[in-house]
Amino acid sequence: MGRHRRQDDEPERLVARAGGRVAVAGTVSRVTGFVRTAALAAVLGTALVGDAYNGANSFPNMVYALLLGGVLTSVLIPVLTRSRLRGGQVDVEFTQRLVAGATVVMAAVTVLAVLCAPLVSSVFVKDAAQRDLTTVFAYLLLPEIFFYGLAALATAVLDVRGVHGPAAWAPVVNNGIVLATVAVFVLLPGPVTLTPQSMTVAQVAVIGVGTTLGIVGQAATVVLALRRNGFRWRWRVRLLPYTWRPVRAGLPLIGWVLAYVVTSQIGVVVVLRVAFSHGGVSTYTYADLLFQVPYGILGVSLLTVLMPRIARAVAENDHAAVLADLGRGARYSVVALVPVTAALMVLGPTLATVIFVGRVDPADAHLIGTALAVSAFGLAPFAIVMLQLRVFYADHDTRTPALINIAMVTTKIAVIAVAVTTLPDQGVVLMLCVAGSVSYVVGAMLGHVLLRRRFGLLGFHHVRDTAVRVVAAATISGAICFVVTHATKSHLGDPRTGAAAALVAGTLTGIAAFALAAKLIGVPEIRHARRILRP
Repeated sequence: MGRHRRQDDEPERLVARAGGRVAVAGTVSRVTGFVRTAALAAVLGTALVGDAYNGANSFPNMVYALLLGGVLTSVLIPVLTRSRLRGGQVDVEFTQRLVAGATVVMAAVTVLAVLCAPLVSSVFVKDAAQRDLTTVFAYLLLPEIFFYGLAALATAVLDVRGVHGPAAWAPVVNNGIVLATVAVFVLLPGPVTLTPQSMTVAQVAVIGVGTTLGIVGQAATVVLALRRNGFRWRWRVRLLPYTWRPVRAGLPLIGWVLAYVVTSQIGVVVVLRVAFSHGGVSTYTYADLLFQVPYGILGVSLLTVLMPRIARAVAENDHAAVLADLGRGARYSVVALVPVTAALMVLGPTLATVIFVGRVDPADAHLIGTALAVSAFGLAPFAIVMLQLRVFYADHDTRTPALINIAMVTTKIAVIAVAVTTLPDQGVVLMLCVAGSVSYVVGAMLGHVLLRRRFGLLGFHHVRDTAVRVVAAATISGAICFVVTHATKSHLGDPRTGAAAALVAGTLTGIAAFALAAKLIGVPEIRHARRILRP
């Protein structure tokens, strides 16, 4: 009996151990990203200059997602996995030609995007001086598109080969370069108070070029790791027939992927337009970055490990394995992210005060934290819907994810529209974050229904039971954390000192309370926590 139990636990241990290695790298990446975000906020602020930079820095992400990102992340891993199963020289040549063809396309898209920088800026920014500064930043930052794509391409090849570490560590290189850029920016002569009119050419060039160099360093790290893994690049781009074959393999999937990313970018356009018109681009950007931290450490770690497994199981027509990994990923997502949700709801404003006060206005810092707190409920649904979409993509179904995304973006826009017509500026900025989380809840519910139609019973009663136990434990620990946090603040006069002390006391107390409550209530996945943390 004991031996049978150990065999049943083996997939859990393998996923936990592999996910743990990625999570360690993700933790370092997100911590250094924290520091980078705080440093950028310190030198650029959250007013017109900060909004111009953050808005322009979102353009490469937007264009990349619109024209490349969805195709690369959704199509590559399933296609490469099937090629990998064929093995031998056929797989090597297929991968080489796919890499070569994709690189040429990425270069063309990047050049076109840079040429369109003034047009992209004019769509979002009304103020003339801010629009000019945003355009200059866009010229300097849009080349990131090529290097984002290159990193994604190399990461997909490594993931299929079972190598996850280099891509997880690569953002640390990016963060280090940007922090060095901020240091150089501080040493430059220039005005104390930054405005779009007062920034010097050197200041704009340093912050823009340095940010792009960070993405270059990130891409170079992954590409070098791919070479160390034994992959050799071959630039034999012959459109017909050889390079066309891997492109043709993905063409049936691309139409709905493009529908997905176009829909996503409609949502991004709405969010950015509303954020610019209500002076909330930086507030929204920083709150969203903080929201992504726990998902980046825990959710992405799980997806990185599970996606090749799911793609392999689908290719082998092993539905039982697909459902097992789907349930495993959902349970781990709930166990990892529900406690974090409770913590962010209680500690969000305190956390933002510690990070940003002294660098931005205290009221702006509190608004960032409040936006994080009121939208934290979307963390676990976000992780689950991302997992669900990967299952559809692994099954070479790009239509269903596109339909789910249309429902999500429609929900987001509807929430924002109501907010714009009924709330003041600060309320609208908060609802930009809330709208995203509401859309994740809708997406997760719809994804579950559609997966059940395809695969039958999903066995999610285990996920439900785990969620109930974790929510109960998180509620208990969140209440205790709330009491401790406010008691600590009330005994300390200085806002930032009080916030720092309250953050430490609340975090430590909350972790201890959750661990004890989870043990008493009974959450089976907790016993794998030490495996996740083990190097």
